[in-house]
Amino acid sequence: MRLFLQHAVTVLAVSAGLSACAMQEDAVSRGENEFAPTYDGISTDLLDGDLVNFHVEMRDARNEADVSAYAECAAAQYTLIRGYGFARHLRTTIEFQGGIWRGDAVYTISSSLPRGLKTIDAEVTVSNCEENRIPTV
Repeated sequence: MRLFLQHAVTVLAVSAGLSACAMQEDAVSRGENEFAPTYDGISTDLLDGDLVNFHVEMRDARNEADVSAYAECAAAQYTLIRGYGFARHLRTTIEFQGGIWRGDAVYTISSSLPRGLKTIDAEVTVSNCEENRIPTV
């Protein structure tokens, strides 16, 4: 009898736990917090041959990664415009002031895959930028 009671208590506890896992009636709305930045512009400065400086500005970025992605998209498209296929990231500095995110990034561009860890294939990157609706140069 004691074993039966222990089993019954266990079954009731499991049943109560499972009932808490029932489907919710109200759907969660994801549209309220949808990422909708404003891209305010890109400027480029050719520093020396294959060394290029990109300045980007945007509003409503979630964090520094969004600003870096915007600069990378600019670098990738610029690389293709110049007739090259690859770029290598050298540095990016980011600041946030008065509701505006500003990125200052430097890349080298080249026709062959450069040495280093932070390289990008310009065609692939531009395609990803288009899919993510990030503007380019």
